Amino acid sequence: MLPEINVWRAHFEHHAWRSRQVPAELGDELTAEARRAIGASLATFQLGEQSNGAHLIAATRRFAEQHAGADADTLVLIMQLLVHEEHQHAWLLRSFMQRHAIPRKERDWTQLAFRILRRLGGFELGVHVLIAAELIGIVYYRALEAATGCEQLRALCRTMVADELAHVGFEAQLLLTLQARRPAPVRALLRAAHRAFFNTTALIVWLTHRRVFDRNGQRREAFLRLCRAQYAFHLGVPALARPSGSAPAGSRLAGGPYA
Repeated sequence: MLPEINVWRAHFEHHAWRSRQVPAELGDELTAEARRAIGASLATFQLGEQSNGAHLIAATRRFAEQHAGADADTLVLIMQLLVHEEHQHAWLLRSFMQRHAIPRKERDWTQLAFRILRRLGGFELGVHVLIAAELIGIVYYRALEAATGCEQLRALCRTMVADELAHVGFEAQLLLTLQARRPAPVRALLRAAHRAFFNTTALIVWLTHRRVFDRNGQRREAFLRLCRAQYAFHLGVPALARPSGSAPAGSRLAGGPYA
C-alpha cells in the first residue's frame, strides 16, 4: 500500500490519545464584537469537525479488504484515529463556544453538501473531499488566529493546524500513490477535476466566512492564493517524485507553506 504506512500508524497512535487541553493560564477574554464577528463561523466549523465518520470508515474497510492486502487493518485503524482526532477538535471548539455563549449549529448547508459528496462515491472520493476541507481549514484557522486577540482561541487554532497538517500529509501520500497506478491521461483528468472542486470550495468558504477574513484584512485573492499554495505543496505534480523514505509530507516535521 504505502511504504511508510507503519510510520503513519505509529504517528497517529502516539498523537490520537494525547491531551489537547489549551493551557488554562492563557487569557480567555473574547470581546462582544469579536463574538458577533466569528461566532457563526466558528459554529459551522465545529459542526464539520463532529462528523461521526461512519461512512468514511465503512468505505475505508471495503477499499482495504479489496486493495490493501496485509495493510488492510492498518489503513482502517489510521482512518479511525483520524476521525478520533476530529472529534477531539469538535470537543475543544464546543468547550470554547460554551464558555463564550456562542450557539451551536445543528445543520449548515455547506457541511451537508460535504457529507452528501462523501456518500456519493467510495473511499477515494471520500478522501478527496476530506483533504479539500482540511487544506482549506488550515488556511481558515490561520486566519482565525490572526483575527482574534483571545489567547485561548489562538492556541486552539494552532493545535488544529498542527493536527490537520499531519492528516493532510497522510491523505496526500495515499491519494498520490493511488493516482500513480493509473494511466497518465486519467491522472490528469482526476487532478483537473479535484482542483476545480477545491477552488470552488475555497471560494465558497471565503464568501460564507467573510467576516473572519475581514477582521484581519485578508482579501479574497490572498485567501485563495494561500489555499492554492497548500494544495500545490501537498498535491502538486512534483510531489509524485518525493522519495519513499522521506519524512511524512505535511507532518509536523515538514510543515508546508507556513513553515
